[in-house]
Amino acid sequence: MKNTLIILFSLILVPSFGQEKTRLSLDHYENYEWTSNPTLSPDGKQILYSRTWINLVDDTRETDLWIMNSNGSTNRFFLNGSNGKWSPDGTKIAFTKKGEPSGTQIFVKYLGVEGEPTQITKLEKSPSSMEWSPDSKHIAFIMHVDSEPALKPQGVPSPPKGASWTKSPQVVDQVDYTQDRVGFLERGFRQLFIVPADGGTARQITIGEYDDVSRGITWTKDSKSIIFSSYQKPEAEYARGHSNLYAVNINSLEVKEITSRDGAESSPRVSPDGSKIAFIGSTWSKNFYHDRKMYIMDSDGSNMKCITTSLDQTPSAPIWDAKSSGVYFNVREYGQSNVYYVDTKGKVKKITNGNHMLTMNDLAGSLAVATWSDPSNPSDIVTFPIEKAKDIQRLTNVNDDIFYNVEFGQVEEIKYNSVDGKEVQGWIVKPPRFDANKKYPLVLRIHGGPHGMYHVGFNYNFQLHAAQDQVVLYTNPRGSTGYGYDFANAIQNAYPGNDYDDIMAGVDEVIAKGYIDENKMYVYGGSGGGVLTSWIVGQTDRFAAASVNYPVTNWFSFVGTTDGAGWYYNFEKYPWEDPSEHIKRSPLMYVGNVKTPTMLMCGEEDLRTPISQTEEYYQALKMNKVPTVMVRFNKEYHGTSSKPSNFLRTHGYINAWFDRHAVKKKSMEEIKTK
Repeated sequence: MKNTLIILFSLILVPSFGQEKTRLSLDHYENYEWTSNPTLSPDGKQILYSRTWINLVDDTRETDLWIMNSNGSTNRFFLNGSNGKWSPDGTKIAFTKKGEPSGTQIFVKYLGVEGEPTQITKLEKSPSSMEWSPDSKHIAFIMHVDSEPALKPQGVPSPPKGASWTKSPQVVDQVDYTQDRVGFLERGFRQLFIVPADGGTARQITIGEYDDVSRGITWTKDSKSIIFSSYQKPEAEYARGHSNLYAVNINSLEVKEITSRDGAESSPRVSPDGSKIAFIGSTWSKNFYHDRKMYIMDSDGSNMKCITTSLDQTPSAPIWDAKSSGVYFNVREYGQSNVYYVDTKGKVKKITNGNHMLTMNDLAGSLAVATWSDPSNPSDIVTFPIEKAKDIQRLTNVNDDIFYNVEFGQVEEIKYNSVDGKEVQGWIVKPPRFDANKKYPLVLRIHGGPHGMYHVGFNYNFQLHAAQDQVVLYTNPRGSTGYGYDFANAIQNAYPGNDYDDIMAGVDEVIAKGYIDENKMYVYGGSGGGVLTSWIVGQTDRFAAASVNYPVTNWFSFVGTTDGAGWYYNFEKYPWEDPSEHIKRSPLMYVGNVKTPTMLMCGEEDLRTPISQTEEYYQALKMNKVPTVMVRFNKEYHGTSSKPSNFLRTHGYINAWFDRHAVKKKSMEEIKTK
């Protein structure tokens, strides 16, 4: 029996008596907001959180810091900025925003003191992974440090006075030299720094040609050392899936390796009593997908053990309980997110239950704070007593002012069997005021990754389709996370493969319910969803129209042009040794079968699935005279919606393409059959 989630609303809702219900539209997006990163003050009396809103004038999404009492009262704007962190003594808050002379800087706001926040850094690069020392005297962070150019030209004269020469060439010698949403990576490495909380010169405390991984840093209890993740070995840039934990003394700068497992370690957290460290670890294998578990060890690295061996799911970063006897963590599984607890002996217990996306962010005493969402509610802030986790109290409702009279589509969970008897989970979003006796168009959405998970959290796009009287189907085919290691790894050297069968079995499952117009079925997805969409139209002509968004269509050309060398490892052999697997798994090789009108969309600056992948498929469709258009989004890396205007355009183009090809044209074979 499913547990019932009781949410106690602490807000005064806008009354809607007598108000006519309306449907979601793109117009609502102008005032759409969401919350993230809630943290409790050390005494548990206040909550600091981020609130993101749409700025259509500047075409950006802006984030501000808000603050409220832990019961939700006195909720108010606090500061322009993001990444807010309470000092351990509770007297100040560190955060980041644009500062002088330029770029992102660290600021500190003293609580109870009038005046503007103090900018405590003047950095040349943007800081990340900001973390207070336990004595509240320093802030640690990670920042890129340039190194010498790989090659300097010889014998080139200086430019004449007043000359305007072309910008110098980019000289590359790294394995990974680009990063999506960044561009070309400057030669150098991420290093640890500390800065006094009251301002001063930031001091670099790690050196060497090794990256300090930005997946969590933590101080020792005495505020003398910092634990961080790195891989300080020869040829580290080739060591895929490897990292260790190190401790650096902030005074002597001595670095000590404290783990040496054959795998990766990240997200370290020191226990409140300072005696233990919890972290996330994965064991290296040749598989593309690596299983991650929760580990603990003594603070010197001894007595290491895995404490979630009984849980076939991936834990989030650990949050220690007050007694240092175990850690809480979030698990995304079966389309939901809930909180678990494991003690230091390895006994695992599920703490929350519910058909929701509940992500615990912080704990102060016995009070936990989290973000929460369900199919009809975007992300908001909730709290709950950790010992009575059913008593969830919703503290915010940031979209009530625009959604108070919106009627959303109902979401129905389905489970069905695919080829080889594999059970697959999916969901159907039905239009508001759904009538099972009518026939509706079907929109099939496919997630990316491919190691990702569709879930029951609010999805603006899904609800937009439902508001347009379309039934939406979204599923988690094999390769998805949240169903155990074997399910996620089932597409190793087989992507695309049976995941296609999983998706199409879901389509058949929905059609069998009797309310789908089979001549009005559409399919689209982005990234990994674009891979599978281009694969689908090469295998079947069941859909009236498709949109292949920022896809991979040719694995042979992709593995050497994407932002990083990791995708080479998803194939048995390098393409120059044997390209047969790359060719067999490339949707481009099946483009001759495509009859479905297929739109392509991609960002001009995409470095993850470069636009050349889109261009190759577009050109092939044109040569085969398949109806197609290519939509090239300006100022977009991977995806087409980082700019609010492009989010609106993405849905608008999909609407237009599906409307242009609203009804599937019958093939000659279908005509002859009839």
